[in-house]
Amino acid sequence: MIRIKIIDKLVLKSFLGPFFLTYAVVVFILLIHTMMGYVEELVGKDVGFVVFAKMLMYFSMSLTPLALPLAVLLSCLITFGNLGEHFELTAIKSAGISLVRVLYPIGVFAAIITAIALWFSDRVVPYANLKAYSTLYNIRITKASIDLKEGAFYNGLPGYSIKVAKKENDGKLLRKVMIYNHTANKGNKEVILADSAYMYTILDGKYLVMELFKGRSYSDYIEGSANNTQFLRHEFDHTKMVFSLSAFEMSEIPDSLFVHHRMMKTINELEADADSLSSQVVNLKETIPQNMAAYFTYHLEELRPKPTDTLRLRAASNEAIELPKEFLDSLKRRSIPESQLAIILQRAVGQARGVKQFLDMREKLIKDKEKEVREHLIEKHRKYTYSLACFIMFLIGAPLGAIIKKGGLGVPILVSIVFFILFYALSMTGEKWAKDGVVSVFWGMWTSDFILLAFGLFFLQKARNDSRMFDKDIYIHYFRRLGQRLRGKSQEVVQEA
Repeated sequence: MIRIKIIDKLVLKSFLGPFFLTYAVVVFILLIHTMMGYVEELVGKDVGFVVFAKMLMYFSMSLTPLALPLAVLLSCLITFGNLGEHFELTAIKSAGISLVRVLYPIGVFAAIITAIALWFSDRVVPYANLKAYSTLYNIRITKASIDLKEGAFYNGLPGYSIKVAKKENDGKLLRKVMIYNHTANKGNKEVILADSAYMYTILDGKYLVMELFKGRSYSDYIEGSANNTQFLRHEFDHTKMVFSLSAFEMSEIPDSLFVHHRMMKTINELEADADSLSSQVVNLKETIPQNMAAYFTYHLEELRPKPTDTLRLRAASNEAIELPKEFLDSLKRRSIPESQLAIILQRAVGQARGVKQFLDMREKLIKDKEKEVREHLIEKHRKYTYSLACFIMFLIGAPLGAIIKKGGLGVPILVSIVFFILFYALSMTGEKWAKDGVVSVFWGMWTSDFILLAFGLFFLQKARNDSRMFDKDIYIHYFRRLGQRLRGKSQEVVQEA
């Protein structure tokens, strides 16, 4: 085993702490941003803490490929910013160790993270997406827990409409209760009024019991004919109503319903599906001439008028169809009776419309299939681009931190946000263009990595040459000299005048 030098241990120790911390923070921020889009659908769903915790865990796993590049960038900036700010990087260079040698241990770690990110995106993320979105769908279709509002009707219980005037004792004691029973689907034929009610659940929350006190019930019953209607009124001091809460229980939709989406597939599955869809596109294009042949045939024998067709021929001959004179002359030279001309033209117009409709439908189908192919290829390339972005962010963050020489969280966070927004904006723009077919999928997905790689190589070259490109004194001196030159030229112009 190769002995790791002390300098490598120092750099790795300074890097690993900020890396894991920034990774956790970035995943948390991305998770909050993702969940904000579903907050209205999740509030009020009494499905248990364990279910929510599992869903958040799966979403955190699916966001890991996007969080790793930012975590690598920010931790590299913090690590080398601290080394430069405390002159440790200067001491290392004075000992004859080049900057590239100092970057070596973190570069190896970034390469390992890149490989792990690719494996994670290919194997773990599809399963995490499957479980996350299936759990989210099960929660979304689950009804919200009972929440009676004062002075408003509540229709969450199937077949009932409930209104209360006031709630007491944490919502268990109700005042002035009105309940409409719609279970018979006969309208507002049954209503119960009570001065107060006490509400609680039984059998592990499967049923809701509402005990009513000092009330009346009113019912309209129709017996026999519609004119034979009976009105019933009943008064009570105490009664109970039991409601089933099965509609509020979380249903378990099988994962197999979601497994066919591209986000739930590995690289090999995406490639296989893209090839299959491409074959379908080729087949659709090749069968167009064969399917269109039926629209370009007709037989003159079928156009000969029959006695029963007199009215139809007369109606057809009255239609105004304008055609070139040369075409009409060619029909006359063929000795085609004028009585058949209207039928020929009518069928030609119908065939032309059929051809246009067929081609429009086939064009839409081909475009949809081609877009689906591009979407599968985009999902495949995303796994590579996000993984390689981890190493590219190392090439940006480590040299840039050595140049800036500012540790802590202030400057590194600001620089990280700038480059991450640049990476994300370029990725989303390229993905949209690739999805719409404006550019190829390769260039749409890889352009962001190529641009950031150019930044990384540029910063690495500047750091190797001990560039002071971010030293404010240089720019202050430059602008002072520029101002002096401008003032000198203005004085010369005044003296000449």
